[in-house]
Amino acid sequence: MALLAPCAADPLHWARAAIGHLGVMQASRPIEDWLADPATPEPLRERLRLAQAVRSFASRELALPDNASYRRYADLGRSAVLWNVVAAPEWSLELKTWCYPVAGCVGYRGHFVEERARQEGQALREQGWEVQVYGVTAYSTLGWTNWLGGDPLLNTFARGSPIELARLMFHELAHQVAYAAGDMAFSESYATAVEQLGLEHWAAHPSSQAVDPSHWSAWRRVQAQRREFQALLRAHKAELAALYGSPMGDEARRERKRSLRQQFKQRYEQWRDQRWDGERRFDAWVEDLNNASLALQSSYEDWVPAFRTLFERQGRDFARFHAAVKALSAAEPAARRQALIDLGRSP
Repeated sequence: MALLAPCAADPLHWARAAIGHLGVMQASRPIEDWLADPATPEPLRERLRLAQAVRSFASRELALPDNASYRRYADLGRSAVLWNVVAAPEWSLELKTWCYPVAGCVGYRGHFVEERARQEGQALREQGWEVQVYGVTAYSTLGWTNWLGGDPLLNTFARGSPIELARLMFHELAHQVAYAAGDMAFSESYATAVEQLGLEHWAAHPSSQAVDPSHWSAWRRVQAQRREFQALLRAHKAELAALYGSPMGDEARRERKRSLRQQFKQRYEQWRDQRWDGERRFDAWVEDLNNASLALQSSYEDWVPAFRTLFERQGRDFARFHAAVKALSAAEPAARRQALIDLGRSP
């Protein structure tokens, strides 16, 4: 995800965001310093060496920026760097937006203090919005803070799976390559496509041998699950979109919506138990399912097939692919959307 200071129309939030980001930057030190420090635990030392290898791979093999980002590390002492609030109306899968300079209008609002995010989420619920509040492990300043040392590697994503570390690094670096202000679905789906393609490329590269084969096996299993889960979600979103466009009265629509949600949960549980031996990877997400979470998921996933098609058309060459995406990001929104639709229809 991308993060830049909110517009001056909300100066208090702007100040909090600026202070929060500066706090992250001030907590960071060059990775070389951490490696040279005898007090650095050996597991962290090994992970930082891997991060260096992944960072070099990203620039050398994926044509991602070779700059200051992810060459410093910070331990924030918490599990998330910030917390996002997303909201959607009762009868829509369109996210409420907040507007920022450079980034344009996006469908989330980030807080560096969890309690503030929870409070804003509750206030929106009381206004009738469907809301999700969730922790964020990484964000991008779109390259605007490279002069300050760049976006740092954080404990929030450096100490988990090594594949998750690489995934987030590829995703956030992609935001520094191409970003369409005000078009969250374009920007996030592109970054999601880069993370997927990047991991596929890294898995076949000798540098990935540092990752235990069991991690790759688990990753491939999760990818297969996600593809099938996305198909379930697409069908459910189509049902809801048809309902929201219907002429029913509100009470009838609410009853139908409850029924559709229950039917989806039943289909999900059947798929989970029969296809994946009861693995509960998505249970919590499904339990909290609402318009906001569905709309957010769409922003990160809907255009991924189109971007993957574009990658194939560019001869699987990352530099050419990024250049083509940058050209699309500069196009008029209607033309950009039509180009993605056409790519998505391609065999």
